[in-house]
Amino acid sequence: MAKRTASAETLQPDPRFGSKLASKFINCLMWQGKKATSMRIFYNAMDQIKKRLPDADPIEIFTQAVEHVKPTVEVRSKRVGGATYQVPMQVNKVRQQSLAIRWIINAARGKSGRPMFLCLADELVAAYRREGEAMSKRESTIKMAESNKAFAHFAW
Repeated sequence: MAKRTASAETLQPDPRFGSKLASKFINCLMWQGKKATSMRIFYNAMDQIKKRLPDADPIEIFTQAVEHVKPTVEVRSKRVGGATYQVPMQVNKVRQQSLAIRWIINAARGKSGRPMFLCLADELVAAYRREGEAMSKRESTIKMAESNKAFAHFAW
């Protein structure tokens, strides 16, 4: 088992909401060390969510969206006697979170033609409602694991 990285211990909560998950998300959203830009995108997306759903707390919507996208099982390739099998395996908590964050960010980046904060807000609200591209990615991952259940005995 790999040791936890230093970033897990040194991660500071974000300044506006005091959430470590939001801070992690901002770090994953960042490109080329431009943290101020990624923070601006994230906080503008939170403001946009607040405009769309005025009665709800935007950080709660964000947290629930990430929770909804987290996968429980995934397939991993195992090589057994010259053949490669897609073996379904449980996903640990750290990987669940990183996959959910990655899928949400990639889904938002995939939508072009509009500012990033609007795409991110769209994707977060869609994930909160159990819709959207990130949720479909989660469903396809789980479906693939279900269809390869016959190879579950190779998981060791």
